[in-house]
Amino acid sequence: MKKLQLIQKITEEGVVAVLRGETPEQVVEMAEQAIAGGIKVIEVTMTVPFALKAIETLSRKYSWDSQDPSSYAIIGVGTVLDPETARAAILSGAQFVVGPCLNRDTVMLCNRYRIPVMPGTMTIKEIQEALELGADIVKLFPGNLYDPSMIKAIKGPLPQANIMPTGGVSLDNLGEWIKAGAVAVGIGSDLTSEALKKNDFSLIAQKAAAYKEAYLQAKGR
Repeated sequence: MKKLQLIQKITEEGVVAVLRGETPEQVVEMAEQAIAGGIKVIEVTMTVPFALKAIETLSRKYSWDSQDPSSYAIIGVGTVLDPETARAAILSGAQFVVGPCLNRDTVMLCNRYRIPVMPGTMTIKEIQEALELGADIVKLFPGNLYDPSMIKAIKGPLPQANIMPTGGVSLDNLGEWIKAGAVAVGIGSDLTSEALKKNDFSLIAQKAAAYKEAYLQAKGR
């Protein structure tokens, strides 16, 4: 039941902040600003040095089932290449697992522990294989190689696929992706690049609020 509830909450929130940084402390601050701005689903990538430390810190502070809006957020892990990394992140508090590609053993491990898993896919064949393995959501990656019409093309033969484009999603095209049928979108560098350049992380909260508003408008809420 927990897994199903998590998937429902992730798709209800609709926007996933994909965070990369130079230190775990930097990524924790990024996450806190994104959450303050309204993006409640946080993906800490394993390219961050000591990423598990950031996941543990955030998981202790925020909870996916909290009734307090200030402490509610869903913390997950990204750039997971193998099941060993997935298991370590889960033990550190990650509530969902995202990979850049489809790794059979990683999907199977996540299913074993009833953790939502979102492998990266680029082709119909990979998406079908992900579904056969029991993946809950497939990440269309890199999304900047496609446009939103790709989702309609995928859903022709695979209408049951839950698709989350990541990479290349912006404020300008987020609405198109959602209206095309994406169950969620992943936002990476566009959320954090200006803040890093100006060393002003409050800009992340502002950008997060704009993304959340764009998502709500696209959903007609």
